Amino acid sequence: MKKNEAPIAARPILVLLLVFSLCCGIVIADNSTVQRRAEASSGKTSGHATGGDKVSPDMRRSSASNSLVRVILQLNGKASGQLNALLNRNGVHVKAAFRNFNAQTVELPESVVDELAAFDEVAYVSVDRETQSLGHVSLTTGADAVRQQTKTTTTLLGGTTTTSYTLDGTGIGIAVLDSGVDTSHVAFLDNNNRLRVVVSQDFTGENRTDDPYGHGTHVASIAAGNGRISNAKYVGIAPNANILNLRVLNAQGAGTVSSVLSALDWVMTNRAAYNIRVVNMSLGMPAVDSYVNDPVCKAVRRLVDAGVVVVAAAGNNGKDSSGHKIYGAIHSPGNEPSAITVGASNTFGTDVRSDDGVTTYSSRGPTRSYYTDASGVKHYDNLIKPDLVAPGNKIIDAEAPDNLLVTLHPQLDAGVSGNDTRREMFLNGTSMSTPVVTGASALLLQANPKLTPNMVKAILMYTAQPLKGFNMFEQGTGEVNIEGAVRLAKLFRTDLTATTLLGMPLLTSLTPPNPKSTIAGYTFNWSQGLNMGKAYAKGSDLINKYQKIYAQGVVIGDGVVIGDGVVIGDNQMLSLGVLIGDGIMTSDGVVIGDGIQFSSYGVIMGDGVVIGDDGVVVGDGVVVGDGVVVGDGVVIGDNNLTIDFTLQAQSAIEGGDDSPSMPVEVDTGVDYLGCL
Repeated sequence: MKKNEAPIAARPILVLLLVFSLCCGIVIADNSTVQRRAEASSGKTSGHATGGDKVSPDMRRSSASNSLVRVILQLNGKASGQLNALLNRNGVHVKAAFRNFNAQTVELPESVVDELAAFDEVAYVSVDRETQSLGHVSLTTGADAVRQQTKTTTTLLGGTTTTSYTLDGTGIGIAVLDSGVDTSHVAFLDNNNRLRVVVSQDFTGENRTDDPYGHGTHVASIAAGNGRISNAKYVGIAPNANILNLRVLNAQGAGTVSSVLSALDWVMTNRAAYNIRVVNMSLGMPAVDSYVNDPVCKAVRRLVDAGVVVVAAAGNNGKDSSGHKIYGAIHSPGNEPSAITVGASNTFGTDVRSDDGVTTYSSRGPTRSYYTDASGVKHYDNLIKPDLVAPGNKIIDAEAPDNLLVTLHPQLDAGVSGNDTRREMFLNGTSMSTPVVTGASALLLQANPKLTPNMVKAILMYTAQPLKGFNMFEQGTGEVNIEGAVRLAKLFRTDLTATTLLGMPLLTSLTPPNPKSTIAGYTFNWSQGLNMGKAYAKGSDLINKYQKIYAQGVVIGDGVVIGDGVVIGDNQMLSLGVLIGDGIMTSDGVVIGDGIQFSSYGVIMGDGVVIGDDGVVVGDGVVVGDGVVVGDGVVIGDNNLTIDFTLQAQSAIEGGDDSPSMPVEVDTGVDYLGCL
């Protein structure tokens, strides 16, 4: 008998208990996980670090004990007099305190770190790590198919009126945390020539908000460029949304955790004033700390709990220098369950989606961030990521004048225009796919402003197109499908609240939408499922009935999986008709779960899984060391990746996959105004 397996005589009782629980809905409720998550969210404990190491692993690996280091100090309560005395000691400097997060940026001698971590009110101490940017779209994603919309309203006399409107992100604020935005570029004007970049703030200390690096302008225009250039060939997904330019990457495209936290803190404070509904984070850093301890992940969770969708890049570390596939290199904050984590798909330069695939460089899951317990044992998060993919290879969009990327690599200029305010450039990476999903989120929120961040994430995953030949660690639930997502979002009821009962009707129509979409003449099935952290849920009741995981303040993908597919972890319930863990992988591109399974019951087993060349789990959940052996023999163990993260990101920016790019259409210099 396997360890922890119930005796045969006891199995009927367990079956009866399981049936009883299903009669009341599938319970998602692991007390330890729920308590840890709730306490961490409230700032009362250090999450995973409770009783374990409160110092980040990469700081432990450093040997320069007398040097000054910058750290992110997270507290679980008010600082005591003794702690304040330490923070005011000679050689210790508090560089920043965050208004909405119980955290500070502190510079201090490395020899003081253990003394700092010993205070009871200290939750976690981590390195103020460097942050790096990661490097035809509207048609192939389905955005063009939903531009023209109608809305029916009931009059006071009981009649109805139908009005037409353009679905273009109007009224939605998108915060772009990046290297700045060139506000002189025509891509950021509205039809009345008003600038849609409504705020520009610098958090790098360089006291500028333009884009000398060239990354942020390109990213912002993918999400919300207006399409004036080249007859809307390079129109953004939400071309009339407002942009908040929050500059966190410097002139070389690098930043720090503290600058990112400062920008997220600003969003938390000002979200209502500018109707900031979506945050775009086309940036990342190696995911070392478990998401429960990572300060950026915790800040992202706060924003999502407050009603803001956060979209994060998966990373560009899907292969090594020899071109071999790598698993387990999802970046932070893409390892945060509440974020929508986006990988990069390759359209091969065509509008039709039948030939689309996942780029070779797009980072694959599972997440390998971890915490260390009091016994020194590492516990990996091992979550299914990314959540979905979007076009990110050789994307043409706005170019900031004289930017560093084009200066170093002149071939990145697309040759669209010689006018500095109309130039376009090529870039590759999950940085480019992320704003596609950001723009899509803005469209969903314009179509139905009552959607919670969890609903937005669920709709995008449920309607995504599974790509043939790629597993869920590569593509999540599939490639973004804006046509289907908008169609489903408009059917979600607008009167749903935290008190809505589990299993109540979720849609305004008794007839659910046809789970298929046709884009550029190609018809495909929706995934009809959701990533659940360490499991996969599918079934029509995910959209037919209200699920508690859609409420604000909970997380779709926080749970763990035990037993025969029963998911626990969020203290929430799923209604009958939702299948949990019916295979988390796919290889046939029809429905997620119909293909070869990487693990039975949708479980990512333990702290290490061996996956053979045929993509099948060797053994039934047997843990073999701390490493993940995947397919072609690439081993990721102990999170000690030998990848040069900066080099990998740069190589994706320079070249991308060997495939055709978006077609280049030279600009005439005449503005096209038909998109708005």
